[in-house]
Amino acid sequence: MFFSHLALALSLLLKVFALWLCLTALLFWKRPASYPRRAPRTRFACLIPARNEETVIAALVQSLKAQSYPRALYDIYVIPNNCLDATEDVARDAGAKIFRCFNPVRRKGDALHEAIGWLLPRGYDAFCLFDADNIVDPDFLARMNDALCAGARVAKARLRVKNPADAWVSGCYALYFALNDTFFSRSRANLGLSAKLVGTGMVVHREVLERMDGWNTETIAEDAEFSAMCAELGERVWWVPEAVTWDEAPLSFRVSLTQRRRWCSGIMSAAERMLPRLVRAPREASAARAADMCFFLCAPFAQALSVLPVVLFALGAALMGTFAQQLPSAAAALAVSAAAMMLFSFVLRGFSGQRTHPASVFLFPLFMASFVPLQVASLLRRTTEWKAIRHGERPELRAAQGESLRRSA
Repeated sequence: MFFSHLALALSLLLKVFALWLCLTALLFWKRPASYPRRAPRTRFACLIPARNEETVIAALVQSLKAQSYPRALYDIYVIPNNCLDATEDVARDAGAKIFRCFNPVRRKGDALHEAIGWLLPRGYDAFCLFDADNIVDPDFLARMNDALCAGARVAKARLRVKNPADAWVSGCYALYFALNDTFFSRSRANLGLSAKLVGTGMVVHREVLERMDGWNTETIAEDAEFSAMCAELGERVWWVPEAVTWDEAPLSFRVSLTQRRRWCSGIMSAAERMLPRLVRAPREASAARAADMCFFLCAPFAQALSVLPVVLFALGAALMGTFAQQLPSAAAALAVSAAAMMLFSFVLRGFSGQRTHPASVFLFPLFMASFVPLQVASLLRRTTEWKAIRHGERPELRAAQGESLRRSA
């Protein structure tokens, strides 16, 4: 009986996070107002940290050179670090400027710290951050200029997958990004809260970086950590859905687990560093945004602890001799949950606007459920090492997709 009561208490506590997610997602149906079109006036520095990305870096540089924005108002910088291939030469041949780090780079934030510190005095109004495997919509800079002219100081683009039909795993990433964009960023834009910041397709105004004394993240989840820093200052992350970046998703479930384990560990580390600062944030900062960020940073811990009620219920049932009787009802509940998640996957596929791999809709429940053991593993042992993920695995498709994505975005 004790285990059952303890499991019930934990379940009710964890329901707080589920309630928060549901309440903040209620306004997903409302389309956020578009930013008025403005004449180009923002001078951008486009930054691309890259490690062994010779197969994909040229496509990103070329998509940035093809922007509908005046070429005189932006520069493209590739930041090669720890490369064992021809990333630097390929990027230079494609037309990018090269920034070489002077100090050892252990994580992406180290590269950004050096590059932004060097570039801040050089007259740029805003800094765009991209991953090397991206392709950028031709109107990206124009739409970000509109948002900055409307008052944004930190902005996040819509993120799509450029290979959603290659494998069920990459299709699941497309659904996952649609979930974040629709029920997180879009809803929060309508509530005046911050969009979910990820480390690519984001723009930061120089004023924010000057207030922060440059880029100074210390974890492998530099995006979550920087987002928390923005909340500490009261800065809102604006969502700009008309600016689009296309990201290459892994094709292998094993590689996906490695990548998402890094996400989980990084956010937990960012939480440990930033939660005390958010609690002590000055009152002039937005209390609602600080509280929302606290919930976001605590969510991985809550997800990891969500296995405890299940274990306690099972232990209590075993001690009371009712485990066998309760097993069929538990299995039925699990089957209903999986079926509901599959139905939700069909809805997400519509929101994504992409033709995903057919199996992704049916295996999306597995993809999402796999976050739980990753959170548990990260809670028990944090990973702090960046492991390379090979990009451009099917270059014959990447070349064809690059042009078709630019036409259809």
